Amino acid sequence: MSEVKIGLLGAGFVSEFYMQGLRHVPGQIVKIVYSRTEKRAKSFAEKWSIEEWTTDLDKVLEDKEIDLVIIGLPNFLHKEAAILAAKAGKNVVCTKPLARNSQEAKEMLNAVKKADVIHGYAETEVFSPAVMKAREIIEKGAIGEPFWVRSREAHFGPHSAWFWDVEKSGGGALLDMGCHCIEAARYFFGKEHKVLEVIAWGSTIVHKDKTKGEDNSILIMKFEDDKVAQTEVSWSSRGGLDLRNEIYGTLGSIFTDVTRGTAVRAFTLKGAGYILEKFESDTGWVFPVVDEARIYGYHEEMFHFVDCVKRGEMPRETFEDGYIVNVILDTAYKSMKSKKWEKINL
Repeated sequence: MSEVKIGLLGAGFVSEFYMQGLRHVPGQIVKIVYSRTEKRAKSFAEKWSIEEWTTDLDKVLEDKEIDLVIIGLPNFLHKEAAILAAKAGKNVVCTKPLARNSQEAKEMLNAVKKADVIHGYAETEVFSPAVMKAREIIEKGAIGEPFWVRSREAHFGPHSAWFWDVEKSGGGALLDMGCHCIEAARYFFGKEHKVLEVIAWGSTIVHKDKTKGEDNSILIMKFEDDKVAQTEVSWSSRGGLDLRNEIYGTLGSIFTDVTRGTAVRAFTLKGAGYILEKFESDTGWVFPVVDEARIYGYHEEMFHFVDCVKRGEMPRETFEDGYIVNVILDTAYKSMKSKKWEKINL
């Protein structure tokens, strides 16, 4: 296959990042973009020079030229879109979290397996160059046997109103950002090491007037072979997006920080303009991120998914991984209520 033709579902926040990630990926073209609103579909297509736009999902799925469908829709639309894409025989990639819960994720996984299509789970964290480099160092044995991972993801709240509605989103900060941290831990330790049980705490501390979901959460996962992962997430952390990982091994440790330890620092009284995702001020000392789409992992994941479709190979992140993450999240929410360790049942 010389060129992968893409049908992009969604014209919002994550699709903007997907287009930025795709900019420098060879052998692909976004042929059509779908949005639920005509205004957004049209403006998105014009901005990114996309040939077609539509508000009819069937038009994308019935297009025989489309080789890959990328789902960049809100959580409550993932299941329907993925199942319809699979039934149409389309290779499909879905943004994180795969679904609002493990039941939905299982239905999506069953659908792509039954259709025998290529399926990818667009978990950017494990495609971030810094995180991939950390994994490379681990694989070389440089820090010995990793036994503890601590991850933090935080900002002052999501960008769209539907996130605050737990019926539409499926949960709060833990579902929204904990999915990144869970998959990062599985990536660092190696997926052959299974999560056995979890304990979690969550509370709505700051945004009580906006959501019934937790805006802060802590999750501890016990893996096989005495490995432990600690996840901290927050929707009430000031100062813009905070992405960090700490990996401790028997012979050393690794730290990644792609939003606070940036290569550029500036002081301004006038204002520097856009700094990074969810940054709250552009004056004073600012730390602009260079090429967000690349450092967050959007470029690497899009390159990987396009290449897999060309080769006819399954990606290293699939709906199976998304399903496992959803099971872990469901069990974490169970633990929040029971206030005790809960076993993972896949």
